[in-house]
Amino acid sequence: MRALLSVSDKAGIVEFAQGLEKLGWEIISTGGTYKKLSEAGVKVIEIDEVTKFPECFEGRVKTLNPYVHGGILHKRGDEAHVAQAKELGVEGIDLVCVNLYPFKATIERTEDFDEIIENIDIGGPTMVRSAAKNFNDVYIVTDAADYETVLTALASGEDTYEFRRDLMIKAYEHTAAYDGMIANYMNKRFNNGMGAHQFITGKKVFDTRYGENPHQKGALYEFDNHFTENFKQVKGEASFNNINDVNGALKIASSFGDEPAVCIVKHGNPCGFAIKGDLLESYTEALKCDPVSAFGGVVAVNGVVTKELAEKMNEIFLEVVMAPDFTPEALEVFAVKKRLKLFSQGGGTTLKMSKDAQDFKHVDGGFVFQDSDIVNTDEVHNAELKSSSTASAQEMKDLEIAWKVAALTKSNCVVYVKNSAMVAVGMGMTSRVDAAQCALKKAKEMDLDVSGAAMASEAFFPFRDSVDAAAAAGVKAILEPGGSVRDDEVIEAANEHGIALYFSGVRHFLH
Repeated sequence: MRALLSVSDKAGIVEFAQGLEKLGWEIISTGGTYKKLSEAGVKVIEIDEVTKFPECFEGRVKTLNPYVHGGILHKRGDEAHVAQAKELGVEGIDLVCVNLYPFKATIERTEDFDEIIENIDIGGPTMVRSAAKNFNDVYIVTDAADYETVLTALASGEDTYEFRRDLMIKAYEHTAAYDGMIANYMNKRFNNGMGAHQFITGKKVFDTRYGENPHQKGALYEFDNHFTENFKQVKGEASFNNINDVNGALKIASSFGDEPAVCIVKHGNPCGFAIKGDLLESYTEALKCDPVSAFGGVVAVNGVVTKELAEKMNEIFLEVVMAPDFTPEALEVFAVKKRLKLFSQGGGTTLKMSKDAQDFKHVDGGFVFQDSDIVNTDEVHNAELKSSSTASAQEMKDLEIAWKVAALTKSNCVVYVKNSAMVAVGMGMTSRVDAAQCALKKAKEMDLDVSGAAMASEAFFPFRDSVDAAAAAGVKAILEPGGSVRDDEVIEAANEHGIALYFSGVRHFLH
């Protein structure tokens, strides 16, 4: 039995080769892998002894050879294949271990296109595909995490058809993701990221019990190990809907740097948000916005959850709490809540987001793809004053909070914030005036005083009616993008009511 080992990432390869050698396998290798194995004392055959042809063109051609691919691809159970292999002097290669040139690391390190081109692997993917095609006869190993599993299977003789098939599937996933990454990079570099094809690949983190509903299958996939590194199931199992709600809460709570922000979300929409002196006070104020909706909600905490905060949270039923970390004392408090799920990011004091550069949404028959919508604090600080009245420092802080929450909430949306706490929100409405009025109606039901609040809308007001309604409620400052044909009427209304009105010039629809 012969194994061909040619890896870019050499972690564990010596031990794998030594394990194969102990099992009686003959080892063939190339370039740097050959050198490393030789230096480690592994008896290894250099590839040109098999190909009968020297490595050439600066290493671009090493394994593209019929002695290699014939050795991999001929079917051992086919008499004609076996006879032809013998006639041509082709010996079998029964295991292929390959991982590919570090294209991702290269594009993260340099813009030098010549160097990038040289880090596109050709022989590696070809060998992987050949071995995967002939998986019934050949083991294809593309993941260092499988080295020990493969050695165990070979030693025990439990190398079943299903085992080889699983290695084959992983191999094609490996080459598909690799080629997709190259195509996406080239389109980003030369076609503004919007090429003729778009490839979206993710690695499975875990299966969810089901999707949005019990009759749907579901799973979480990640880009660049984001969830592997930043999502720990501390207590309970994350459902499909939990992940979606946590994502919405995280985006808002993490938008304020290291400030003690707390966001409460229900069905993907915020029903509470505050930034106060500490996390306990922030949670207490966030809860006041809509304690009815918060029941069974998801809370994202931009800081470490303490015993005191846990005790406050335990006063109502919450579905999920997400935080950078929890103190041991907080976990003891939460232990009595059997249905509560706790997720952390594994340490630290502030929440982290991956800040994906692109965004996409499924539509029937395909998906729409776009650059991610980035919400910048500068949009508030550099907003253009349109009224004769100006906002106070606290009102500017309230406008910043209202603006970010509105930008990350389903359109049409209007958000009211007072003293750094959200006091009313209207979201997902078919008209902006309905969103504004719905928010005020909810605030009245909750007995919340909106007077003195700041208001933000993620898109322009098409009429002055929303400003009139805000004024009637006592709103003192408004931030909106501007851009309506009736902007003059809106500005006039703000001046009539003594409201400070700012235009950001940026729209943040979220559908």
